[in-house]
Amino acid sequence: MTKLILFLAVQISLLIAISSAGDDGEHFARTIDRKLLGLHKKEKLTHFKVYWHDILSGPNPSSIRIQPPVANSTTYFGGITMIDNALTSKVEMNSTLIGQAQGFYAGAAQKELGFFMAMNFAFKTGKYNGSTITILGRNTAMSEVREMPIIGGSGLFRFARGYVEARTKWLNFQNGDATVEYSCYVLHY
Repeated sequence: MTKLILFLAVQISLLIAISSAGDDGEHFARTIDRKLLGLHKKEKLTHFKVYWHDILSGPNPSSIRIQPPVANSTTYFGGITMIDNALTSKVEMNSTLIGQAQGFYAGAAQKELGFFMAMNFAFKTGKYNGSTITILGRNTAMSEVREMPIIGGSGLFRFARGYVEARTKWLNFQNGDATVEYSCYVLHY
């Protein structure tokens, strides 16, 4: 017992000495074992399809313009819209709610309708409840198919990467409301 106490005292003294040593700014990072984060497992490829409902009209819109586009822009250039859009299992808005798309899109092209998209798909049901994927990229909204990268995720999608394909299924040119199919291909552990 005495040897154990002496051993622990020496270990604690060494730990204190090391942690109180001057920090020269070069030891803020360290290499760790991948297994500590579950990265030794085989990666999975998950595919899912959700429908993104961008509602700008009515008494309870899910998209709010927070910065108008520049004067005389025909492409929404400079405009910024915050979103909290429903993600559903089918095209119909009243189909099963899968989660929310939360983030913003901004008019980033002067000669075409092109958006910079930054959003999280926050899943609220089933196996992926509480998990997210993060999408960041260019969306040329009038193209038939738009591809944007998945740059990360959380929960079951921790360390995610991949891409989405967006296809407009419905668009109201009068008020801007739209439904877009997102086909998601996600590599994750």
